[in-house]
Amino acid sequence: MTKQVKTLDKKQPSRNKSLTVMVLYPARMSAYGDQGNLLALKHRAKLHGYDTKVVLHKPGAKFDEKVDIILGGGGQESDRSAVLDDLSKIGPKLKKLADSGTPMLVICGMYQLFGNYFLTQSGDKLTGVGIFDTYTEDNPKRLIGNIITKSDKLGLLIGYENHSGLTYFNQGQAALARVKKGAGNNGRDRTEGARTSNVFGSYLHGSILPMNPRLTDELIRLAAVKKYGEFSPNDRIDDSLTEKARRAAQKRSR
Repeated sequence: MTKQVKTLDKKQPSRNKSLTVMVLYPARMSAYGDQGNLLALKHRAKLHGYDTKVVLHKPGAKFDEKVDIILGGGGQESDRSAVLDDLSKIGPKLKKLADSGTPMLVICGMYQLFGNYFLTQSGDKLTGVGIFDTYTEDNPKRLIGNIITKSDKLGLLIGYENHSGLTYFNQGQAALARVKKGAGNNGRDRTEGARTSNVFGSYLHGSILPMNPRLTDELIRLAAVKKYGEFSPNDRIDDSLTEKARRAAQKRSR
């Protein structure tokens, strides 16, 4: 009788590891499907072998610094105002986490508030966290439509933009991607989003992570390496449906 030998597949993802994901102000800052970013991140992390614990940070709540990934979404002007006081209080802790390499993804309104300031149409200056060396000026005309951008490290980033704020860089700030179709940060300089260390900012809704698994995987990789010193990806994930959706999205009109 031939003895059956059980072998270990070296390509299998690691087990019994977890990542804590914080969502900033989910009730206020989650416009245009941004909640889908959390769902995509949890699903993708599970495929790579990581459990996820979710922390929902609300205005006035104690800020939990023991987090591995931070997400923030978009919101209307009233929503930004509602979270601004709390954001100013936790801002130093967010900067500390950013400096330590904690990965973050902030979209639209929260992306704007991660810059230096947001200037409203009425002339009010809303002070931001200052992780990105950017500033945003409100604009009466909204920039709306399908958008395709190209990142050197993450390839094509595809989504949908809907914002009135125009974001500009100070010297030295890096963009997340370059615009191939759409408006991007301001409709002029062909930049989209920003990146500082492991903090990513973008105007892409849609939401961005389900449509762009390479970005999702990068957030997970950065968090896993920071927490565990390594990341062993599951290279057997079937992304065929996502790729089909991405091809279809690239054919859509603006």
